[in-house]
Amino acid sequence: MAKTPKAQTRKPASPAEQARIAEIFHRFIALSDDPRTELDYASPYELVTAVALSAQATDVSVNKATRKLFAVADSPEKMLALGEEGLTPYIASIGLFRTKARNVIATARILMDQHGGEVPLDRAALQALPGVGRKTASVVLNELRIEPAIAVDTHVFRVAHRLKLSDGKTPDQVEADLMAIVPEPYLTRAHHWLILHGRYTCLARRPKCEDCPIADLCPSKTLFVG
Repeated sequence: MAKTPKAQTRKPASPAEQARIAEIFHRFIALSDDPRTELDYASPYELVTAVALSAQATDVSVNKATRKLFAVADSPEKMLALGEEGLTPYIASIGLFRTKARNVIATARILMDQHGGEVPLDRAALQALPGVGRKTASVVLNELRIEPAIAVDTHVFRVAHRLKLSDGKTPDQVEADLMAIVPEPYLTRAHHWLILHGRYTCLARRPKCEDCPIADLCPSKTLFVG
């Protein structure tokens, strides 16, 4: 059974802090009420494959590769027929492509042998697939609106800390903190809002505080704006 990260022992948020957090996500929803992954996919199988390929790679590079790959192998059966040697040229431009090729083919075999060629849409079964960890499973389940989940990548980790939504030392701790404090109506979309905010506005080296829609709610703004 997949384990759920435990939240750190934190003082309950004050009414003022709860209002600040709610306002942050209220503004996000005003900007985009249905944020989605920037990975291209047309089925749960394409989604889980694309997310697995995206580890330590950009969505742009993955989309460039899968655009050609999914044209010839958009199902576990077709991926198995392609094989590891046939798959490798399609994803050679992506980081760790040899390991990912092995995992994609191994996953396709498991899906055919154990799941009738369909992607199992529950966390434990997803995380049992080669190359599919908790973060990948969270992205898939949340994107398909099956389970509210917040996958913590480098962008979400950074934004959560700058907004003082978490002081967790690990992605699992940050995930647990966010799941505990994000208002329930926003849980299915919080992952995308945070990752997109970190990708385009709250940049690692030079955050665009002057263009940030939540700058006045950010305790870290003074670190970057004199």
